[in-house]
Amino acid sequence: MPDVDLDQVRIHYQFDGPANGPVLVLSNSLGTGLPMWDRVLPAFTQQYRVLRYDTRGQGASSVPPGPYTLEVLAQDVLSLLSTLGIEHCFFCGLSLGGMTGIWLGIHAQDRVRKLVLANTAARIGTVSGWNDRIRQVEQEGVEALADNIIERWFTPAFHQSSPGEVQATRAMLAASPTQGYAACCAAIRDMDLTSDLHLIRSPSLVIGAEFDPVISSAESRIVQQGITEATYLELPTAHLSAIERPEEFSRAVLSFLQSQEL
Repeated sequence: MPDVDLDQVRIHYQFDGPANGPVLVLSNSLGTGLPMWDRVLPAFTQQYRVLRYDTRGQGASSVPPGPYTLEVLAQDVLSLLSTLGIEHCFFCGLSLGGMTGIWLGIHAQDRVRKLVLANTAARIGTVSGWNDRIRQVEQEGVEALADNIIERWFTPAFHQSSPGEVQATRAMLAASPTQGYAACCAAIRDMDLTSDLHLIRSPSLVIGAEFDPVISSAESRIVQQGITEATYLELPTAHLSAIERPEEFSRAVLSFLQSQEL
């Protein structure tokens, strides 16, 4: 899997799917990497050239000094696209990746044909809450938070039925670079895009989750209602819907991308 050197950061990425297919970018949640999308990849790669990448400070990408901002994370996507010679794309992001998608929809509409914004919000948590998490991560490492986080990422039923998937996701989370994780937390802490949602003109699909303790369905609906041309779908999952219900997730995304194709 290749890397590309951008401005003061090395981004790890991977292409899958037909070389001449339309490009679909997948953007990860906080604390995960490329494998987060493994369960939906087979469905997406039947038609799309899928570009996965690790957010700066996460996965196998480099860890520049933080804190980061959402604009920096989104500019990494634009720089990656330009470096790879991709003029425009479809974009699907989950959680932090969805926040990145919101920023791109507001500020880079010419580069994004359609947006899928999953398990995300325009504003998440409180400044004090994120500062507490940053402090704990910097003092104790991501491993100290892993059990609590992973419990919230999946429903009790999925924990029971798919322990292998849960443990693999936990291992991915626990391996997150401490400073990169903290720097990405700062990007979420300082983000509030609620008042700019109306600027998004790209057709958008907002995916919420019935049992998500991280992003409530009400918060997801605020995103959908704020975008001029957006539809809403709710899945019976917790936070990582693409892992917990890959068939329903991929079916919804593909149906949306292929409807009234641009």
